[in-house]
Amino acid sequence: MGLSRREFLSMGSAFLAGTSFGQQVSMAASITPRKRNIVFVLTDDLRYDAISAFGNSFYQTPNLDALARASAYFDNAFVTTSLCSPSRASILTGCYAHVHGVMNNSTPLPSTLPTFPRLLQKQGYETAFIGKWHMGGHSDAPRPGFDHWVSFRGQGHYANQTLNVDGQSVEKSGYLTDVLTDYAIDFLQKSHDRPFMLYLSHKAVHADFDTLDRFQGRFDGASYPYPDSMADTEVNYKGKPDWVKRQRDSWHGVDGLYNKTRDLDTVVRQTAETVLGLDENMGRLASALREEGLLEDTLLVFTADNGFMFGEHGLIDKRAMYEPSIRVPLFVHCPSLIPEPRRIEEMVLNIDFAPTFLEIAGAAIPDSMQGRSFLKVLTQREQNWREDFLYEYFWERAFPQTPTVLGVRTNRYKFMQYHGIWDHYELYDLEKDPHEMNNLIGEFMVETEGGALDRLIAHRAPDPVKSIYLDLSERLKRLLNETGCAPEPDWRP
Repeated sequence: MGLSRREFLSMGSAFLAGTSFGQQVSMAASITPRKRNIVFVLTDDLRYDAISAFGNSFYQTPNLDALARASAYFDNAFVTTSLCSPSRASILTGCYAHVHGVMNNSTPLPSTLPTFPRLLQKQGYETAFIGKWHMGGHSDAPRPGFDHWVSFRGQGHYANQTLNVDGQSVEKSGYLTDVLTDYAIDFLQKSHDRPFMLYLSHKAVHADFDTLDRFQGRFDGASYPYPDSMADTEVNYKGKPDWVKRQRDSWHGVDGLYNKTRDLDTVVRQTAETVLGLDENMGRLASALREEGLLEDTLLVFTADNGFMFGEHGLIDKRAMYEPSIRVPLFVHCPSLIPEPRRIEEMVLNIDFAPTFLEIAGAAIPDSMQGRSFLKVLTQREQNWREDFLYEYFWERAFPQTPTVLGVRTNRYKFMQYHGIWDHYELYDLEKDPHEMNNLIGEFMVETEGGALDRLIAHRAPDPVKSIYLDLSERLKRLLNETGCAPEPDWRP
């Protein structure tokens, strides 16, 4: 499977000395913020373990492996809402979804909130957006904050996509991941008389799939290691919310997958094929940075808008607060800033990108941004900086299978509270139960007269479960209040 922390650290110097991109990198790092060039690469629906060196060896990602091994790699990177548009809006604004207002995949981003591209423009940066925007329905029109624009409507298509290039419609043949990388490389190869920020936003690896001919069939016969929590057994679902088991037969369940038009094995293999194309193009992008003399000093960030479940708890897709849904891959490559490759355990969120990029540029971080710059974490000047964070997902009419969830995650525990549905809450000890198999409060939730669940829940549980539950309930209330998403007045743990 993946590399251990010890193996990663022991291999770091070797990869710095001779990465697959053929360049010796400097071990001298400057931690003084300056206007570095920024290349932010966002992928779609990519699991946290999709980089084979640090995750699931089912995937084949040699270029991403080489880059990540020469980078600061975050083992605990999360999204605050595991859904495409809300997450993308959080990345741009540094705000939770309940603040920026994009709580589904059809709401446009409000023009009133500051975004990091607009603020970088004011700081003298040349800015470019290339790829999937996916906020506000099907518009592909250029957005404020970008000097250069290449995008498409909605989800787009992998093959022969019509693009909006700086306001002009362009019919472009070829595979979309290749095409977007071509535009990104063209931008890098142009002469720049000021610092730049390139935001490359891939459709990959979002379904529906149309992989390149050169990758089709590469995983035929391969067996994906499905999780134990996928079992449709009474033991597996003991203590779980009823909605989780019922969702098995829905659009987002392993037994009803996409209206039973595909099977899970096919989807997993097509995803792995699409990852091959993504990996190949990340190699091209890194090579272009090297050839332009930019690989050493450019802040190159690679991540995803959310995770994805392949059978965990009988589910596919995202939305839920389970680990494969909310965790994302994240590495930051910048040898002149980061003195040596390492793995970082601190929890980093999608709302942290905007303030980090602004601090890198020497710009003021507006009060509207709820995330924090992780520049000091990158440069080892700050540790243990986040003890917990709020997760939120809001029920969608188009996909009613998943209820609203408000939750809190700490370094060890996770608490999930559901709204709009009478069902079990969930509490997990992630240190002892990383795959979230044993709901610690499941057996203490009872039905009261009339069918309503007892809202006292773990008040009837023994310690230490009771103490853990009460602590996380208080943390959740505090986070809701601190972020401006106060619960209803009569809310009780």
